[in-house]
Amino acid sequence: MFGLSFEEKRARMTEIFFESKDVFQLKDLEKIAPKEKGITSMSVKEVLQSLVDDGMVDSERIGTSNYFWAFPSKALHTRKRKLEQLETQFAEVRQREKNVQQSTEKARVGRQDTENRAAVLKEYAALQKQRNHLKAELEKYQECDPQVIEEMRQFNKIAKDAANRWTDNVFAVKSWAKKKFGFEQNRIDKTFGIPDDFDYIE
Repeated sequence: MFGLSFEEKRARMTEIFFESKDVFQLKDLEKIAPKEKGITSMSVKEVLQSLVDDGMVDSERIGTSNYFWAFPSKALHTRKRKLEQLETQFAEVRQREKNVQQSTEKARVGRQDTENRAAVLKEYAALQKQRNHLKAELEKYQECDPQVIEEMRQFNKIAKDAANRWTDNVFAVKSWAKKKFGFEQNRIDKTFGIPDDFDYIE
């Protein structure tokens, strides 16, 4: 088969271990994976290494050879542990976004504290980047417990909604400054360090 995504290759490679409950060398997998799972032999090593790096597959060097194995019980435990870590990180992000939103409300009063506003914008950008990273991590583990994944998606939605409410506040402040002082939009953006691509999260 052709056109498999990297995550599909990872899932199919894991199936080889789970279905056989056997121990393999790389050369064995390079023969089995294309025939049974449609994974090209040239990508077997990369896919296998990613599973080892994530703790999904165990490996051990014995003599001059490397051996690989994985069992369903350990894989489930590893995934649950990773999901717990992601859940904790998401909760931290949500709390930080709440704090940023509160800082934004304070920053709207008076408008003199431009350094504080710049710091809030910088924090907001960092939170967006972290949220995107966590979202990508979640995608890697989407084959896990559907209930846990759904909860994580809800957390993601809450974080996104909070970020977009914060964006509403920024646009409201810009509109207020434009009406109050007659500033041009590009001048407001430059003064307060608002990036050109500042917008709502899709």
